[in-house]
Amino acid sequence: MRPKLPEHEKRTEIIRLLLTKEEKQRLDSLVRTGKFGCRSDYLRYAIFRRSVKKEVHFDPETKDRLKKLDYELNRIGVNLNQLSKKMNSFSTYNVGDNDRQLLKQAFQMMMQCLAFLQKHLR
Repeated sequence: MRPKLPEHEKRTEIIRLLLTKEEKQRLDSLVRTGKFGCRSDYLRYAIFRRSVKKEVHFDPETKDRLKKLDYELNRIGVNLNQLSKKMNSFSTYNVGDNDRQLLKQAFQMMMQCLAFLQKHLR
């Protein structure tokens, strides 16, 4: 037997939904495959779920650009890790012109990636 619910959690409002026979069969299938106890549980989940997934589709050119950006960001990460290791391993290590140039390039590439992603994900 179900435990008694507090008064503010009791579901007393009824909403009527008209479906075709095929829609009802599809709903019942979704309820079964989703392991929901009843149609109401499934519908509440579908309406009020917090994690709404956003599906993003890109054209082939954009996909290629994203792959290149991913590769470049990975390279930047490797270079930054090498620089960090040098800086942390040697207490007397001074950041030289090459390191400054590397950091400047990394920052510029990250800004380009950010701009590209903002343009395509809004």
